[in-house]
Amino acid sequence: MRETTYFTLAALQHGPLHGYAIIQRVSELSGGRVRLATGTLYTALDRLTTAGHIRVASEEIVNGRARRSYELTPDGQAALHEQARVYAEAARIVPLTRSVVRPA
Repeated sequence: MRETTYFTLAALQHGPLHGYAIIQRVSELSGGRVRLATGTLYTALDRLTTAGHIRVASEEIVNGRARRSYELTPDGQAALHEQARVYAEAARIVPLTRSVVRPA
């Protein structure tokens, strides 16, 4: 799973958000390290919707434009938890690797 995908799913774990709110939340969760461009976000949202990890929670018209809010599906929640487990395992292994591998 890409880092942007992980943070996009993580942004939705506490409830539905619209696109701009997802961009803001991803930046907050990543400590500003991941900054999603609008085009990148909507491509990811389409991909995640097709994969069944998120769905449109609501749609409203704001200033003449459609604003969709997205939410995690059970499959999306499972994918998020699995990736969090993978990251936690990798973080656990890294300190062990540092003590074993010495620079030449």
